[in-house]
Amino acid sequence: MRRVFARVLLLLLVLVALPVSAQTRAWLDRAEITYGETVALNISTDQSVAEIDYAPLRAQFEIGGQSVRRSYTLANGQARRMSVFSVGLRPRAPGLASVPALRVGNASTAPLRLVVLEPAVQQASADADVFVETSVDALQPYVQQAVGVTVRLNYAVPLLSGQLELEPPARASLQRVGEDITYERLLGGRRYSVVERRFLLIPERSGPLLLAGARLNGITGGGFSGPMFDDDRRPLSAAAPDTHLQVRPIPASAPQPWLPLHQLTLRYLQAPTQAFAGQAAEIELEMMVDGAAAAQVPALELGAVADAQIFADPPRVEVQFVDGRPRTTVRRRFSLVPSKPGLLSVPGPRIRWWDAGSGSARTATLPPLQLRVAPGANAAGAEAPPARAEDGEIVGAPEDGLPRPAFASSRSLDWKRALAWLLPLLLLLVALAVVAVRRRRARLDAGTSHQPDAPAAAPPPSLDAALRAGDFGDIRRALAAQAGLQRDDFDMLLGRLDDPAQVEAMRWMQAARWGGGDLQAALQALRIAFSGGARWRPTKQGAQSLLPPLYPD
Repeated sequence: MRRVFARVLLLLLVLVALPVSAQTRAWLDRAEITYGETVALNISTDQSVAEIDYAPLRAQFEIGGQSVRRSYTLANGQARRMSVFSVGLRPRAPGLASVPALRVGNASTAPLRLVVLEPAVQQASADADVFVETSVDALQPYVQQAVGVTVRLNYAVPLLSGQLELEPPARASLQRVGEDITYERLLGGRRYSVVERRFLLIPERSGPLLLAGARLNGITGGGFSGPMFDDDRRPLSAAAPDTHLQVRPIPASAPQPWLPLHQLTLRYLQAPTQAFAGQAAEIELEMMVDGAAAAQVPALELGAVADAQIFADPPRVEVQFVDGRPRTTVRRRFSLVPSKPGLLSVPGPRIRWWDAGSGSARTATLPPLQLRVAPGANAAGAEAPPARAEDGEIVGAPEDGLPRPAFASSRSLDWKRALAWLLPLLLLLVALAVVAVRRRRARLDAGTSHQPDAPAAAPPPSLDAALRAGDFGDIRRALAAQAGLQRDDFDMLLGRLDDPAQVEAMRWMQAARWGGGDLQAALQALRIAFSGGARWRPTKQGAQSLLPPLYPD
C-alpha cells in the first residue's frame, strides 16, 4: 500500500514539473449589444501564428479594427510566449448572432453567441434624452421620382461619440445630399441640439417599399460643464420608426421621357429684340425644377433656327433643399448669330413633364423671340461666320446699338499682305526725309535772303460735305479743324471726341481702310454717328495770372 502511494505521489510531482500545455481561447467583451454597435472579439493563444483568418466571420459581421499584443513570460523555468488578437465585429442584422470557430495554428477556438437587440425607438418628447426622426416628402411616389428624406438627431445629453445611419431599402437607391446642418430647438421647455442630414431616395420598382428608421449608436457621459471620467461613459442608442411607402407605376398616358416632378418653370433672363447680321446676340434662360436632383433635370435648349447659328455655354446648376426635397435651378446663356437681316423668330424651349402632385401631364414652354436683324459689318457676306476675338469670345453687339468691327489677330495677317503696304510706306518716309534735308540746305545757303511766302493751304471742307462725299481724309481734316488742331493727328482727334459712338465709328473706318474691311458699312456707321454733329470734350481755360508777365512783349 505504501509502495502504491509513493508511486502516485511521484507521478504528480512529474506532472507539475512539465510545462503548461498550449492554450487557445476566444471571448467577446460583451454578450449583448444593440444593432449598429460594435463588439470586440479577443483571441488569446501561445501558438506561433502571425495572423488569424477572419473570413468565416464575414457572413454575419462587418470586420474592422484589427490589432495584436504579444508578451513573454517564464513558467516553471521555461519561456512562454502569448499573443492576444483583437478585432471589431459589427452584426449585419439584429437577432441572435453566432461567432463560428476559428483556426489558430494547430488549435481552434470555441464558437460564441451574441445577442443583437433592436434599437429602442424613442418618440419626440421632452422625456427622452435622445431621439431620431425620419421624414419623407412623399409617401406615394412614382417610380424614379426623387423623394427627399430628412433625418434629424435630437439630443439633450452630451455625446462623446456617435454614428448616425440610414440603411438603403431594397429596390431603391439612397444617396446623401449636401452637408449636415446643426441648430437648437426647444421641446417641452427642454433644449435639444439637432443634427439634420438629408438624403435622396429614388424607387426603382412599383409596390410597397420599407424605409427603415435612422438609428444612432453613440457614447454619452459626464455633463456639458462637468468633468468626464471613464466610469461616467455609457452606450447610448436610439432609432426612428420605420416608414412605409407605396410606389406607383409609370402611368400609361405619361409623356416620354418620363419626368415626375412637383413643379417646372421657365423664364427668360435676357431676351433681346434687335440684332445685327453676322454678330452675336445674347439670350439667357432659367429653368427651376422642384423635385429633381441635378442628374435628373432635362437639358435646357433653344429651338433650331434656319437663318442663324446658336452657340450654347455650359449650364450653371444650383441645387437646394426646400420643403424636404431637392430644388434645382439651371441657368444657361446662348449666343445667337443671325446670317442675314430681316425678321428672325427663335422658338423657345418646350419641356413635357408629369405633375406628381395632381397626377397629370404638363408642358412648360416659353413664347418665341422675335428679333429685328439689321445689316451688320459683314453685310456683303451674309453667310460668313461670326468673328471671334483672340480669347475665343464671340464679338457681340454693343450696348450703344452701333456695330463693332471684328478685328483679326495680327498673327493671322498674311506676311505678303503686310509687306505690300509696309514697303510703299517706308519708301514714302525716305522720300519725305530727303525733301526735308534739301529744304534745310537751301535755307542755309540763302542766308538772310528773302524767301517767297508759301502758297496758302486750301481751307478744309465742311464736315457735312465730307460725309456726303465719303472721303475719309476730308472727314478727318474737317474734324481736326473743328477741334482746333494744328495738324491732322488721328490719336489727338479721338482724344478730343466726347461721344463713345463717334470714337468707335472712327476706329471702325480706320480699321476698314487698313485692314481691308467693308468700307461702305463703316462709312454708313460714321454718317449715323456724326448725323447730329461732332461732340467735343470741354477744354480747360487757363486762369488769368495776377502777376505781370516775366517777358512782356
